[in-house]
Amino acid sequence: MTLYGVGLGPGDADLVTVRGREVLESADVVYSPGRLSRSVAAKHVPEDRIGDLDFPMTRDEEELRRAWKAAASEIAPRARDGTAAFVTLGDPNVYSTFGHLRRTLDAFHPDVAVETVPGVSAVTAFATALDVEIAAGASLALREAARGAAPTGPDRLLLFKVTDAPTTHEKLVAEGYDVVYGRRLFMEQGETVVTDDPTDLAERDYYTLAYAEKAGLDDEPATAAFADADDESTGRVRTDGGVPDGDANAGDRDRERERLERAEGEACGDEFPGAAR
Repeated sequence: MTLYGVGLGPGDADLVTVRGREVLESADVVYSPGRLSRSVAAKHVPEDRIGDLDFPMTRDEEELRRAWKAAASEIAPRARDGTAAFVTLGDPNVYSTFGHLRRTLDAFHPDVAVETVPGVSAVTAFATALDVEIAAGASLALREAARGAAPTGPDRLLLFKVTDAPTTHEKLVAEGYDVVYGRRLFMEQGETVVTDDPTDLAERDYYTLAYAEKAGLDDEPATAAFADADDESTGRVRTDGGVPDGDANAGDRDRERERLERAEGEACGDEFPGAAR
């Protein structure tokens, strides 16, 4: 019948989507590639319906291909005769092992139907955990930063697999970034840490990410002006429109920001006075 690739979310069993939970509850067998994903799946599936798959921790591509062929050979008969699921933390199509399984099935077991059930990814969950807002019109680049790497370039970076936070931090700061780190965000296993001090993360952990933003970015949304002083006589917020003194281009930037925010609102079904029908 079908193999479902199910995203379990960032690690908290309560953050599995309703659709994901329904698939897990109805699947004849649920395959897990590791302990963490198994522990989350076990909150929704009896242990006797969870099958483990063994994947070697290696960069040897030939060894990895053998492991994925073995996994596909194990899963394919179960998916043909019934419903099987393969679980992964986060989303199955974002920094996930599921892509390897799907390609292997396509190559050696093309008769197996495969469907993907998206999950909450750290790509978005980090913003809530770190209290970061990526406003309309902003851009964000996703990079890996294992073993002290520090990719730079864009104004905003989300770095995965920060296994040497002190080294990565030193490089990013030298390039003009402010950095905040999150470890095991929304995970029930291990200690969750949110910090801007890399020495708090000296012990290496694969499940560490960093949000890096160029210092001094001037791209506040229009509503940020509400933080200005109140007019006590009217109860209304008094602002200068968010235009810094002496900034000749600020008005153009504000108008562009307003245009982007208005377009976003209209796309979500909001109506604005005077808008063309």
